Amino acid sequence: MSPTQHLAGKVAIVTGSGRGLGLAYARELARQGAAVVVNDVDAAVADEAAASITDAGGKAVAVAAAVGSTETAKALVAAAVENFGRLDILVTNAGVLRDKSLLKMTDEDFDVVINVHLRGTFTCVREAYAYFKENNVPGRIITIGSPTGQRGNFGQTNYAAAKAGIVGMVRTWALEMRKAGVTANAVIPVAATAMTKTVPFFQKAVQAEEKGEPMPEFFRKELGFGTAGDVAPLVAFLASDAAAKVTGQAIGVGGDRLQLWSHPEAVATEYHDGGWDFETLVEQFDSLFGAKLQSVGERFPELPAELQPEPAAK
Repeated sequence: MSPTQHLAGKVAIVTGSGRGLGLAYARELARQGAAVVVNDVDAAVADEAAASITDAGGKAVAVAAAVGSTETAKALVAAAVENFGRLDILVTNAGVLRDKSLLKMTDEDFDVVINVHLRGTFTCVREAYAYFKENNVPGRIITIGSPTGQRGNFGQTNYAAAKAGIVGMVRTWALEMRKAGVTANAVIPVAATAMTKTVPFFQKAVQAEEKGEPMPEFFRKELGFGTAGDVAPLVAFLASDAAAKVTGQAIGVGGDRLQLWSHPEAVATEYHDGGWDFETLVEQFDSLFGAKLQSVGERFPELPAELQPEPAAK
């Protein structure tokens, strides 16, 4: 356990914390002194995650439930209060993927991702904020975004919509919660997870982590790509009193890199007397805005030869 215990006496909920990034967040919060409500849809996984925290000297209980419904949100807040007497921190990490290009994506593919990521964040934050406000707790809301929500990504209509929506909600909540002393922020992690293991570009980085070896510096520095453990300290920081003045922000972290994402701003502005008619747009749009059109998707630098993925076995 941490000798500093910056979160001693605090109680946190971390959704989707049975494994991966969520478990790293829960363990770091516990290491800093917080009691943690661990959540996963799989009861055995949730119990094992909670046990790993208590075995290390922390405090944790498990709640097995699918995030999305108001009932689950209420159950998570109730578990925090009933087991530890209060709630101070909510981390909304639960998520699923159903990646398909637009014409192959079904209604169910879209709905399940939106339900867990976007609706699950909304219902859990609404319930936690109601508790904070009623009990005069200067709580901390930490949501999890994604570079896909910031930049878009092929085959992820549902995921991009959910993650962009989460950041939009965070900006609104920062306004609504300010008077109550509650902060709301989004973390944009870039880390080796089950979701990135299948991406050939990250093959060498994932292989290094699985072997317990340091990731090549190209990934950690050039790409800002690291481990779940690289992301967790930012979550704990945002949960602490040290971040009391940080709210409404989208903060990226991965490997050795920390980033503050900008909010959308107009990059070019032009005026036309009487408004913009069709003919004027045809004549002037390209000369006014053509060179300033914004890029989409992430652009990665070329991998060095020694880090190129190995060809798939036939």
